[in-house]
Amino acid sequence: MTSVPTEGERLVGGRYELAGELGRGGMGVVWLANDRVLHREVALKEITYPVHLTDDERAVLRERTLREARAAARLEDPHVVAIHDVVEEDGRPWLVMEHVRSRSLQRILEEDGPLTPVQTARIGLDVLSAIEVAHAAGIVHRDVKPANVLVADDGHACLTDFGIATTTNGDATLSAPGAVLGSPSYMAPERAQGEPPTPAVDLWSLGATLYTAVEGRTPFDRAESMAILLAVVGEDPAPMRAAGPLAPVLLGLLTKDPAQRLTAAEARRQLTAVAEGAQPAGAAEPERARKTPRVVRGGDVQRFDLSELLALASTSKAAISTVVREVSERRHQPPMNRRERRAAAKQRRFRFKRRWVVVPTVLLVLLVLLVLGALALLVTGAIELS
Repeated sequence: MTSVPTEGERLVGGRYELAGELGRGGMGVVWLANDRVLHREVALKEITYPVHLTDDERAVLRERTLREARAAARLEDPHVVAIHDVVEEDGRPWLVMEHVRSRSLQRILEEDGPLTPVQTARIGLDVLSAIEVAHAAGIVHRDVKPANVLVADDGHACLTDFGIATTTNGDATLSAPGAVLGSPSYMAPERAQGEPPTPAVDLWSLGATLYTAVEGRTPFDRAESMAILLAVVGEDPAPMRAAGPLAPVLLGLLTKDPAQRLTAAEARRQLTAVAEGAQPAGAAEPERARKTPRVVRGGDVQRFDLSELLALASTSKAAISTVVREVSERRHQPPMNRRERRAAAKQRRFRFKRRWVVVPTVLLVLLVLLVLGALALLVTGAIELS
């Protein structure tokens, strides 16, 4: 879907005419554009610079855009968005990409609500194909999430945005010194602890993405980014209510130890079984599909200081659990019935009276007693003098 054109006849690179906005995120805006040379529709990714980034990080971001083009250009797969060109405009690179008529999985969840297990499994197989092709080329995506999964009207999906990808063939990782970039709700525990990314991190992110697609919420839904990472490292995913036959593969992908995590081959086998309608032995029946759209948090790329992640890695599991519980306790308290609400209100009124009525009254009485005592001393002294 496209918005009403806002750029008129603006040309990028003297060739690509902007026609309307397709979507935006923390790292850029994607536009629908017309290629005046080849007379075809394309998608242009305009790189934006978040205000929280340093100058060094902005320079890295520019280089990362070029890396995305090189990385994606090496991948030939129908489930990977193709890169056609890179142009410079206003001192920034713009990516010219294949225009896929689709909506992002993130947008689908926000507009239509969660998917069925079968729909989710089919999307998972397409994204897994893109991940496998990338890994075979020595590329780790590092940012697999609903916003980077495009789903066409026929249900087929493809993976886009290799902006923070890294390689396993010796190329340097494009990150500013002492910083880690990632989307907290979809970062694997080893990345949250500051460890170098391996192909296993993409499988974790795939599990978190599919969990979100079928449940309508992330597996570690917290209000703050660091609270999310604490939960990723030290907590189990929230219990699944709608995943049904998908639950085993999701738990396998969300295994914290990368050595014990489900492999791509095993994930493909299990996803295929679900997509074809097979019901694994012992799998619980999912709850009736809930089509309640909601905003899914934790999907924006954010910057984390490496020192914070290393400190997180040295934190004991018990301490992590305590911190996570304290951070989320208020939001996860069960709703109170009428009697409990009345008792809580009465307690609040008592605390208010104690703080603003009782305490000032006691202080006033003490002050009056002191004044009276002083007056009594003065009177006694005057009598003795007379």
